[in-house]
Amino acid sequence: MRTRTWAPYALIAPTLVLMAIFLVYPIGSVVYYSLQRYNVTQPWKNGFAGLDNFKQMLFDDPLFWQSLAFSAKWVFVEVGLQLLLGLVLALIVNETFIGRGMARALVFSPWAVSGVLTTGIWILLLNPSTGIFQELSNLGIGSPGTSVLGNPDTVFDALVVTELWRGVPFFAILLLADLQSIPKDLYEAASVDGASRWRRFTSVTLPHLKDAIILSTLLRAVWEFNNVDLIYTLTGGGPANQTTTLPLYVARQAVDSHNFGYGSALTVAGFLILLFFSIAYLRVSKFGSRA
Repeated sequence: MRTRTWAPYALIAPTLVLMAIFLVYPIGSVVYYSLQRYNVTQPWKNGFAGLDNFKQMLFDDPLFWQSLAFSAKWVFVEVGLQLLLGLVLALIVNETFIGRGMARALVFSPWAVSGVLTTGIWILLLNPSTGIFQELSNLGIGSPGTSVLGNPDTVFDALVVTELWRGVPFFAILLLADLQSIPKDLYEAASVDGASRWRRFTSVTLPHLKDAIILSTLLRAVWEFNNVDLIYTLTGGGPANQTTTLPLYVARQAVDSHNFGYGSALTVAGFLILLFFSIAYLRVSKFGSRA
């Protein structure tokens, strides 16, 4: 009986150990360092700081609030547009037409490209000397040497378009998989009842896609909030910190300035924000319910 009682725990023990190593320990380390003054360039100041890092972050660091506001704007715009365009693409490639397989491959291909390659492609495309805007100026459209990434009025739009190219296929893939699981009988019954195409979409398609939409938007919101590679490579957070997100600000503090204590405090703040948002979003959206 004792062997039977302990057998399940013995089987899951390796998984628990790995979770402790790769999840619990890093989180605990970040929380610990967030309570320390730990800057390798100023070792004589290192020591226990208590909540001083958090006080500095909340009351003496306007760049924290600026980066947090831009992160919220970035997530809202990106996830909203990616969901809308991904849903449209999923509905299109779910139809039967000649060349559908090729169309699906083209739609999904950007998702297979790594972040580094994506930024490399768009750096070349948006290059003011050799990119698309230079080619347009050669045709008499626009002015030569246009730098959309260096202009405060256009940099956000340029980043949005770049990330849309990479992020839309994620929604298209997930939503297409769910679309294909909807029973055809539901559409046939709705057609017999005289429902229009729009009514079938709102009464049959969208309710069935509800959980897929909630889960995909939550995952993508977390990923976009933590997006560093694309923004760092294209703008570095500029011009004038205009495109600095909270994770990018963390990287500047911890990696560039070697201020690991304050960088850890910023990381803890970001973690708590995402945790609260995820719990609230799942509760408000009633994920998993049939209502």
